[in-house]
Amino acid sequence: MELNGADILVRCLADEGVEHVFGYPGGAVLYIYDAIYKQDKFQHILVRHEQAAVHAADAYSRSSNKVGVCLVTSGPGATNAVTGIATAYMDSIPMVIISGQVPTHAIGEDAFQECDTIGITRPCVKHNFLVRDVKDLAETMRRAFYIARTGRPGPVLVDIPKDITVAHCKYTAPKGDITMRSYAPVVKGHQGQIKKAVQMLLQAERPMIYTGGGVILSDASAELQTFVKMLGAPITNTLMGLGAYPASDAQFLGMPGMHGTYEANMAMQHCDVLLAVGARFDDRVIGNPKHFASNPRKIIHIDIDPSSISKRVKVDVPIVGNVKDVLDEFIAQYTAMSAETKPNTPALAKWWDQVNIWRGKQCMQFANSNEVIKPQWVVQKVCEITEGEAFITSDVGQHQMWAAQYYGFNKPRRWINSGGLGTMGVGLPYAMGVQMANPDSIVACITGEGSIQMNIQELSTCKQYGMTPKVICLNNRYLGMVRQWQQIDYSSRYSASYMDALPDFVKLVEAYGHVGMRIDKPADVEGALKEAFKLKDRLVFMDIITDQSENVWPMVKAGKGLTEMLLGSEDL
Repeated sequence: MELNGADILVRCLADEGVEHVFGYPGGAVLYIYDAIYKQDKFQHILVRHEQAAVHAADAYSRSSNKVGVCLVTSGPGATNAVTGIATAYMDSIPMVIISGQVPTHAIGEDAFQECDTIGITRPCVKHNFLVRDVKDLAETMRRAFYIARTGRPGPVLVDIPKDITVAHCKYTAPKGDITMRSYAPVVKGHQGQIKKAVQMLLQAERPMIYTGGGVILSDASAELQTFVKMLGAPITNTLMGLGAYPASDAQFLGMPGMHGTYEANMAMQHCDVLLAVGARFDDRVIGNPKHFASNPRKIIHIDIDPSSISKRVKVDVPIVGNVKDVLDEFIAQYTAMSAETKPNTPALAKWWDQVNIWRGKQCMQFANSNEVIKPQWVVQKVCEITEGEAFITSDVGQHQMWAAQYYGFNKPRRWINSGGLGTMGVGLPYAMGVQMANPDSIVACITGEGSIQMNIQELSTCKQYGMTPKVICLNNRYLGMVRQWQQIDYSSRYSASYMDALPDFVKLVEAYGHVGMRIDKPADVEGALKEAFKLKDRLVFMDIITDQSENVWPMVKAGKGLTEMLLGSEDL
């Protein structure tokens, strides 16, 4: 059967089981949009800005374990998408980005809406392709999806010139699995290394488990929980790993790092064997690598990406493989070996005594108020009212940290935020992507008055497609995290961090056709939240006026070590 390139592309997306494509049309992709108009296999979601298309596809993937798909035109369409692509790349999110390009003969001639999309995106994609022959299009698309979802996942961009979308060739449905000679990610861990790691954990007196986003990306939450219970050790999840292990479980110490708990950071520093699973020892988690290395400990590191192992911290037992497969083998070997070599139970009990002393600091306590609304308390109330079952998206800043610290995630893929790149403006488009992937679930976006304005135009997209997330804006009239750093390190010189001309969010939201609420008294918060979540068929924007002076505690300043924590303003 002969089809044009646009029809082939649409067939390929249907073959991959794609159900939603987020995009924005333009001249270079009009044949593709014409082909989309004629098909009924997937739904196209028209966003209001290309950056939002990529963010929405990103969150669609994060919350569903499917490959997210977005479609943008050439030139500014592609450059507007770059921030979203880089966001997904930093957090290893499987996505396929389809970008239009000027006709093949015009490439390199500075044609209208031309840019070197391949060159621009090369540093922030797992791989990219420029299709120069329509006969290669179907195979290229299949490879793009395969690369995006296998190994360490990531975004893959396919740049398609306009003449390729109109050219014809025979189309053949996919047969068999994709194989690529130059790309064969390791899945199974090395048996000898796993055995060595299990022996080390059995002999440990102060074991600690540190997990990251890799556990969630490989759907290994069940295996992780099984092994943690077998080992009996304390566990911490990074910002990207929250929900992989239930926050309500007694063995969970909270989040580690810059705004992590006192007990998690102290246990990370003072353990004698550290098992790192799908985490990368990044700067926001371990702080200063020299300080982290000052305490002798054995480190076991499981990761699908060999380049992540010993990148920042030298490890003793590297294990390359898919987290889910490796943890399955850990469970099997631990079960077999623990029958002969019993864990050091007295030492483990003593270790827990020490951990509980650190817990006694109660570092997450805050002083609530009847006069001003405390943002931490709002997040706790959101968790209480949604019974911890909501999908929570956030933007970036203080509100992001409070959401991570106080919501209490018990399930994976419920916490959707930008970790590695720290991208403001993702919250609302993330909520859109999550809702399209999980239409019957509660979706809430916890944001700030600065972040929300970066993609607030997507309220229009929400109206068009009947999306009904609850937007909880913790409005402190500042770029809060910037203000916090300026207070601590810049002698309270608040340069360009105060939001001096904010819109009336209630009127603005109502102009988009949604429900707006303004809450400025603590006594009104709970009732307003309950009312908002009862309105299941409406998007509700809650402008909650919070304490301007509130900071995120605990805090490890840049360049400091994990145990050099500020627990509150009294430590300044």
